Amino acid sequence: MEAILILIYVYAFVVGMCIASFMNVVIYRVPLNISVAKGRSFCPSCKHSLNALDLIPIFSYLFLGGKCRYCHTKIPVRDTLLEILGGCLAMVCFYRYGFEWMTLISFAFSMVLMAISMIDLDTMIIPDRLNVCVLMIAILSMFLLDVPMMDRVIGALAVSVPMFLLNFLIPDCFGGGDIKLLAACGLMLGWKKLLVGMFIAVLLAGVVAIYLMITKKVDRKGHMAFGPYICIGMFVSLLYGYEILGMYLSLFGL
Repeated sequence: MEAILILIYVYAFVVGMCIASFMNVVIYRVPLNISVAKGRSFCPSCKHSLNALDLIPIFSYLFLGGKCRYCHTKIPVRDTLLEILGGCLAMVCFYRYGFEWMTLISFAFSMVLMAISMIDLDTMIIPDRLNVCVLMIAILSMFLLDVPMMDRVIGALAVSVPMFLLNFLIPDCFGGGDIKLLAACGLMLGWKKLLVGMFIAVLLAGVVAIYLMITKKVDRKGHMAFGPYICIGMFVSLLYGYEILGMYLSLFGL
């Protein structure tokens, strides 16, 4: 039985790695308005079409020595790290939900969030089409996650509406993509898990912001991408939001 379980985790890692490899294409093409469904993969530097041997996740990077076969430009190591992350996320989702449809839903959620995080880091923009993908996953989750519809509706509005209104008082304090992302995530998670995820996001972003200011990599008036922290918080809360909430309340004897 243990051997079979190990094989399942290996299979999950390989599948996750392959899906994450495709998400690298999404991360590169979506900001450039290039179709992700048409056209072969190509080297961003020399534009040469890549063959099958160039597209094997992780192994192609190692076999090619981290360089393009054709122009010998260095391949960003980030792409390979994201492939490894994709494999790990697939295993985490299976560990959490096992042989249930929620394993697929949570993994799909994690892949879209990964793409959103990287694009936001690169461009400070969260594309609407990726927020629509989160919304579609949220709608699918209604048939799988036992979250009352009222909790979902409140979740969709609980943080997104205050952030939207706050933009009128402090212009551009939050991006429109962040607001739309939180609305979609709230519809999926419900207001309780949404608040847990938001707490994690604010905590992580605060720690990073303090570090950046101490190291003088950004000043107090500088902007930083908030999307990655939202994504981390929402994914963690999807998997273990109620457990985290229970531990937090227990600190106050509640």
